[in-house]
Amino acid sequence: MKLYTPEQTKKIHSHTFAYLEVSEEEHVLKLTLDRAGKKNALHPQMVNEIAFALHYAHFEKDIWIIEVGAKGDIFCAGADLKAMAGIIEEHNSSVPLPNGEILIGELFNKVYKPTIAKITGDVYAGGFFFLAGCNIVVAQDDLKFGLPEVKRGLYPFQVMAALLKVMPERKVVDWCIRGYNLPVNEAKEYGLVTEAVPRSEINERVEKIIEELKQNSPSAIRMGLESYDHIKSSASEHKYLFDMLTKTISSNDGREGLKAFREKRKPIWTGE
Repeated sequence: MKLYTPEQTKKIHSHTFAYLEVSEEEHVLKLTLDRAGKKNALHPQMVNEIAFALHYAHFEKDIWIIEVGAKGDIFCAGADLKAMAGIIEEHNSSVPLPNGEILIGELFNKVYKPTIAKITGDVYAGGFFFLAGCNIVVAQDDLKFGLPEVKRGLYPFQVMAALLKVMPERKVVDWCIRGYNLPVNEAKEYGLVTEAVPRSEINERVEKIIEELKQNSPSAIRMGLESYDHIKSSASEHKYLFDMLTKTISSNDGREGLKAFREKRKPIWTGE
């Protein structure tokens, strides 16, 4: 991981985070998305903060496990569409900007520590980077998972690539081009979710998994996950897909889809 240096991240707990809660206890780094008022949409600085925290976990030998959760009824609604349109919300974060471009689809694969996603709210669009990227996903059994990008004149390019690593190809493509909601139990059947449990049991289940992981060698796990990433990774994949997303946003249909979303009306597609 090269977006931040160990010297930058070692004082992580002295920084102010605008959109992420960060806590550390007994070898576990807990990250909680903290933008519930905006459905935890991925503001650019939120992405920076996530990258910063994951770099810290990667460099810090005392961190063995990462748990990712979120506040609110929506775990993550995907990319901040206003930010994509150039309207950037001000913030008070002191987390520095990265030393290069963040490709969120690669972040979790490069940390080389076990990552657990605790999903207690609905997930849409870019929120699936967390589910596809984490090694273990424990979700409430009554949630909705949706990929509505095509209804906005966009396409989930990078999300598709991430999902293809954990789900069957035909199901991923069908989901991307039709844009429907997928029930959690069906997501479990297709490999996106590890366990689906009632809300009352999710904290207990995640803690049990953490305790199981702590019984195993952190160094063996780290090297095993690094080897897995080496086997599976494609260096240019997410860069290409990010460029394709940028191209789609700038198309006539892309601009119309975002405008219609803001104006709460049906888009008028031209196919251009």
